[in-house]
Amino acid sequence: MKPKMVAILILVIVLVVFIVQNTNVADVHLLFWTISMSIIILLFFVALLGFAIGYLAHHFITERKKKE
Repeated sequence: MKPKMVAILILVIVLVVFIVQNTNVADVHLLFWTISMSIIILLFFVALLGFAIGYLAHHFITERKKKE
């Protein structure tokens, strides 16, 4: 297996363990809204958002390099 794939697999396992261990309900304050949600759901959405931002940043950087 490639080292990059091993690192990604380890990070995913650590993330899943971290998410499963945090099952409490928390209040999330965003501007004028307050939402009560499970920390599991919050961590999942934050991880998903981080993955999407990283993927899009990588995509735009590689596209810019191809044009140059």
